[in-house]
Amino acid sequence: MKVTIPLVDLKAQYYCIRDEIDKAVSDVLNSGNFVMDRYVRQFEEDFSAFNGSKYAVSLANGTDALVIALKALGIGKGDEVLTSPFTFFATAEAIVRAGARPVFVDIDPTTYNIDASKIEDRISDNTKAIIPVHIFGNPADMAGIMEIAEKYKLHVIEDACQAIGAKYKGKRVGTIGDAGCFSFFPSKNLGCYGDGGMLVTNREEIAVVAKALRSHGGGEMGLMAYNLINGYEERGYSDKYYNYMVGYNSRLDEIQAAILDVKLKYLERWNSLRREKAYYYNERLSGYPLRTPKEEEDAEAVYHIYTLEHSSRDMIVEYLKSRNIDSRVYYPVPLHLQKGLEYLGYRDGDLKMVEKVVKTTFSIPLFPELKEEDQAYIIDTIIDSIS
Repeated sequence: MKVTIPLVDLKAQYYCIRDEIDKAVSDVLNSGNFVMDRYVRQFEEDFSAFNGSKYAVSLANGTDALVIALKALGIGKGDEVLTSPFTFFATAEAIVRAGARPVFVDIDPTTYNIDASKIEDRISDNTKAIIPVHIFGNPADMAGIMEIAEKYKLHVIEDACQAIGAKYKGKRVGTIGDAGCFSFFPSKNLGCYGDGGMLVTNREEIAVVAKALRSHGGGEMGLMAYNLINGYEERGYSDKYYNYMVGYNSRLDEIQAAILDVKLKYLERWNSLRREKAYYYNERLSGYPLRTPKEEEDAEAVYHIYTLEHSSRDMIVEYLKSRNIDSRVYYPVPLHLQKGLEYLGYRDGDLKMVEKVVKTTFSIPLFPELKEEDQAYIIDTIIDSIS
């Protein structure tokens, strides 16, 4: 029997909570307020409570969250930031946009996260921060990373854009370093119907500067941030037309905030369903020549993406396609070999583990609404392809 199974089914999720979503959107439209009003404030408050962070600053997207986190920590020209080469381009792009230089550290072959044991070798006098990426919703080795950061007095910004709700040693990812960054792109575990992002932190000064930067560096927050950065109390105007910093236009829309606040109360349940389905994949595919996902000790992944590894990856992907099953390769080109970053001077062979992994990994459908019979069909088809 032929079926069509997408990698993620956003319409299936919408249909489950359509009445609540439609009401939330209607409420915003009827309010007549569409930017930085009560729905944004409510969502920030609820997200902060969910995540266990003191401050949550909503933004236009996850990339801006990374840029603004870097800027809020004073990182810029002449600085180096260590990060993973196995992630979406935005992670390195944010470092460049902040004026700094990305330095890539090879990955752990079992979790695909930055290999903490290789970080120290990449630290220089110009290193100011580490951006670990919790890739595919799987927490990185934060204990190892934080130990190194403390030793060398480095900032840590967690790229948790794929890992909303994941935990490491009982703490939500994003709350372990100086700041955490999240994306609400539609396909994320907590996704809006457009773009959105969030910066979380337990440090008041980072939150103040981030709030100023998201809205052109003006108004009350701009003045507060200016005084905080310069270390004195400047008397000024709190009107939005008085700008104290050169910032960004990176505000979360009221409609998106209202939608996200509805979805937030379902996130734990959805993530639990993702884990159940991921563990079922692991169980059924064990004993076959496939590498299934592995979690760090004391980590609780949320399986934003379920990724397998096989030496005949391309053959399996084509076979799945022929059976009307969607699959995807994340990511075919590691960041250090991207044309947009060739000025950094990396070459083939510089980071051997990630260069191997991008040739053998592929991702298969996993989302809370994935039907049991569809998942069984996917598993049977994969087994058929390698038998």
